[in-house]
Amino acid sequence: MAGPVLTRSGSDIAAQTGMSASWVGLIMLAAATSLPELFTGISAVTIADAPNIAMGDALGSCIFNLVMLVLLDALCRDEPFWRRSDQGHILSAAFGVVLISFVGAVVLTSRNGLDLRVGHVSAYSPFLIALYFIAMRAAFFYERRPERPAQPLGPAHADRTLQRTLVNYLVAAAAVGAAGAWLPFVGQEVAAVMGWRASFVGTLFIAAATSIPELIVTVSALRMGSADMAIGNLLGSNLFIILVIALDDIAFAGGSFYAQVSPAHAVTAFAAAMMSGLCIIGLLYRPGNRFFGLFGWISLSLLAIYLLSSYAIYLHGH
Repeated sequence: MAGPVLTRSGSDIAAQTGMSASWVGLIMLAAATSLPELFTGISAVTIADAPNIAMGDALGSCIFNLVMLVLLDALCRDEPFWRRSDQGHILSAAFGVVLISFVGAVVLTSRNGLDLRVGHVSAYSPFLIALYFIAMRAAFFYERRPERPAQPLGPAHADRTLQRTLVNYLVAAAAVGAAGAWLPFVGQEVAAVMGWRASFVGTLFIAAATSIPELIVTVSALRMGSADMAIGNLLGSNLFIILVIALDDIAFAGGSFYAQVSPAHAVTAFAAAMMSGLCIIGLLYRPGNRFFGLFGWISLSLLAIYLLSSYAIYLHGH
């Protein structure tokens, strides 16, 4: 219910302030829709003592966000989704490849002697935080370049001031974030009842639940005619989720966060990096051919990687 409110508020804020649709999706909508991952991760590592739930939720949400592009491609019946999206999203997708691959490498190396820490905090987490803000700064200055084409949105609602719009945005964001705090406990119960590993439950079930806001906001943005806000939300959410992983490590006081999670999470990380690479190809190449009148080959490849990585996690979870 809060998702469409976020989308309308984001559109109004863009119209009232002159920000681009891509910027609103990358920053404002991505941060708000990723609050469940933040609350889920923090509560998982501090209260529930379930680091695998936290890492599985974060990386699983990354691949879940990217597979949503398949749905967007199917919903764009008149023109392929990749041709409706601005090529400026290549920048955030490329940063996604770097950040997500780095997390996958850290998960593997931390279990094999390269666990660099200052107290209980990994030395890799400040680096991830710095990379996130470098990515946001690069995107901000890229959007402000004079040669960048304008991305006009519809006019703002005349009866809404900027202050009221911001209040609506904050209230909707708080509702979205509050829903994520209790998910780790539900995930632990599911894992215990079904006899599954926490890494499997976090990657598939908890990640799907915490990605519902991204799904609703993204589809709402597309229905409003803003493909750029839709894809900006998804790619921006993936960058914010990597920031969440670093914050989970800082909040986890039970030793090394990266060394204690399952190495199976590296499979999810590298799958998400491959899917981000496919996004870059789609935004550059802009394929027009479709199979069954619904999906291009980029979308089918994204779906195949998602299913194969999910199956690999499923096998590891049994």
